[in-house]
Amino acid sequence: MTGKSDRTKARLPRGFVDRQAADIRAVEEMCAKIRAVYELYGFEPVEQPMIEYTDALGKFLPDQDRPNEGVFSFQDDDEQWLSLRYDLTAPLARYVAENFEKLSKPFRSYRQGWVFRNEKPGPGRFRQFMQFDADTVGTPGVAADAEMAMMMADVMEALGIPRGDYVIRVNNRKVLDGVLEAIDLGGEENAGRRLTVLRAIDKLDKFGPEGVRLLLGAGREDESGDFTKGAGLDEEQIEAIVRYVSADPQQPESGLLTGPLPIADSELRREGTMELVEIGKLCRAAGYGEDRIKIDQSVVRGLEYYTGPVYEAELLAEIPNEDGQIVRFGSVGGGGRYDGLVSRFRGEPVPATGFSIGVSRLMTALKNLGKLQTAEIPGPVVVLVMDRDTESLGRYQKMVGDLRTAGIRAEMYLGGSGMKPQMKYADRRGAPCVVIQGGDELAKGVVQVKDLVEGARLAEQITDNAEWREGRPAQVEVAESELVATVRGIIEAQKAERGRG
Repeated sequence: MTGKSDRTKARLPRGFVDRQAADIRAVEEMCAKIRAVYELYGFEPVEQPMIEYTDALGKFLPDQDRPNEGVFSFQDDDEQWLSLRYDLTAPLARYVAENFEKLSKPFRSYRQGWVFRNEKPGPGRFRQFMQFDADTVGTPGVAADAEMAMMMADVMEALGIPRGDYVIRVNNRKVLDGVLEAIDLGGEENAGRRLTVLRAIDKLDKFGPEGVRLLLGAGREDESGDFTKGAGLDEEQIEAIVRYVSADPQQPESGLLTGPLPIADSELRREGTMELVEIGKLCRAAGYGEDRIKIDQSVVRGLEYYTGPVYEAELLAEIPNEDGQIVRFGSVGGGGRYDGLVSRFRGEPVPATGFSIGVSRLMTALKNLGKLQTAEIPGPVVVLVMDRDTESLGRYQKMVGDLRTAGIRAEMYLGGSGMKPQMKYADRRGAPCVVIQGGDELAKGVVQVKDLVEGARLAEQITDNAEWREGRPAQVEVAESELVATVRGIIEAQKAERGRG
C-alpha cells in the first residue's frame, strides 16, 4: 500500500488553467462567429504545429540571447533547439517561406491555436492562452492594412459589441521609428533598447504617462515590490517619447497628429504619416467612420517585428470583472505589418500584415458584458442499471443505442452502485430524465421514464409523503416501443420551459 508521503501531489502549474465544459463551449461559439467573418472576407484556414525550431523564431524571441527566456524550449535527440510557439505569426512566416512557390499570392489565411509564454504569471496573465489570427502575405500596399482594421471592426460587431463600445485604433510604426531615430535609437545596435521602449509605451493604458516615464528611464517597481528594469533613456529622450504618445490629435477629421515635436522631423515619420492618411481615406470610403476605426499614435504593439501600420481592437465599455469591480477592459486583439518576417527565410522582400485576437481575454469580456450566452446543453439521458447480468446489460445498452440513433444524448450507468446513488449521479450529470426497467417492468414490456426537472419542481411543492407516493410526480410508464418518443417529448418540453424563462 502506498504511503501518504509517497503520493504524488495533484497540483496545477502556475500560469495554467483547467477548462470546463461551459468555457469550452463558449469559446467554440465565439470562434465560430469570428471564423464566419474571416471566411466572408475570403480567408482560408491553415494550421501549423505548436513546436517550431527555435531559430525559426530567431531574433523575434523576447530575448534572442537566451533560447529559453520568454519561451519554453528544449533540445531533441539531435541537440536541435525546439520551442513551443510564442505566437501564431512566426510559424506562419516559416510555413509561407517553406511553401512559397505552391501558395497563391496574396496568401490569405487564418488560424486558431494555443500559444505559450515562459513568463511570470499573474492575475489575468497566463503562460498558455489561445489566439485567433488572420493574415495577408504578399501585398505591399496599405489597402491590406486598412482591410485588416475593417475586418477587426466587423468581428467586434459579429460578437454583439455595439458601436460606441469598441474602437479599432491604428498607428504606424514608421512614425514612431522616425521619432526613435531622431533621439539616436535607430540601427541594429539599439534593437534591444527599442524593444524595451516599445513595451514601455505599450503599457500607457495600464500605467499612464508617469508609469511609462519610469519604464523608459531606470525602471519601475510594482505594488508587490517586483522591479522591472527600464530602457535607461535620458530626460530629453523620455520627454520626446512621452510627448509623442500623449499628445492629442491636431486634425479631428483624420485623427492624425501633425503638430510639433521637440525633435527634428524625419523622412520615415513623414512616410508613415502619409500611409496613415491613406488608411483613413480607405476606411472612410468603405463606410467605417472614426467611431469604429480611429488613427491613434499611442498604439505601438510590443513586438520588434512590426514594420508599418499597427492596430488594436479596444473595448470602451465599462465592464464588471470577476470581483464585480467596474473596469475599462482595454485591448482584446491587435496586429500590424511585418514585412521582414518571411524575408528572413527567403532573402527577398515578402510583405505581410495580420492581426491576432486574444480568445480567452475576449471571451471573459463578452461573458461579463452579457454578450456570450452559451446555449445550455442538457446532460445525457441516463439508463439506470437495475440488474447486472449480461442479458439485462445488453437490454439496457440497446435502449441507449436506440436513443443515440435518434440523436439523443444517452448513457448507461456504468458504476457499481444501487438505485439511489444512480439517481444522484443522474442529477449531477444534469440528465433531463432517467430510464428505469426492473424485473416487474420487463415482465410487462414497459419502462419507467422519470422527468428529473419536473420531478424536482414538483418535489418542492409536495410536503406529504403519502401525496408523493400517490402522485409519483413526473414519472410515466410507457411501452418499450414508445421510449424514444417519450424521452424526446420530455426534452422538448424542458427546452420550451427554459425558453420561457
